[in-house]
Amino acid sequence: MDDVADLQAQLRAAEEPLAAGELVALRPTERDGRTTQVVLTPRFFKLAQRARIWRSSALPITLKNAGYGFDPARARSLGGRDGVFLLDRSHDGPMSRKIYGRFLDRPESGAAEVAAYLESSLDQLQAIRVVSHHLRLLGVLHRGASVDRLVIVDLDRRA
Repeated sequence: MDDVADLQAQLRAAEEPLAAGELVALRPTERDGRTTQVVLTPRFFKLAQRARIWRSSALPITLKNAGYGFDPARARSLGGRDGVFLLDRSHDGPMSRKIYGRFLDRPESGAAEVAAYLESSLDQLQAIRVVSHHLRLLGVLHRGASVDRLVIVDLDRRA
């Protein structure tokens, strides 16, 4: 996912399966000996279309930041940084309310299906945000032995 044009092509190719209700994995990236794979959900696809960012330049740029991977040494964003950061319940903000209140804690949200897709349990998933200057993507992180999988489920346009 190191090229914005490549990401735009992957997003165009993902439209049909996402519209049909399938999860779509983008091409994995490698960094510092770990693989990062971003997975898009039909839920995110609908929200991105409704927000009119699906075909915007902001989406592939933000997904490119996801390709840099999760750095446990910088798990929390202190502000002003792009990347993948944890969200937790200790901070009650709009993004935390979206990922917990509208997804992880809500029955019928699709969270159980995401956990099953990742061959994990809900309690093993960590809430994350992928940050760029233009956009924040919200989702869950599953850290495997050598592969981090980021499943994107929501967005936040606030800067």
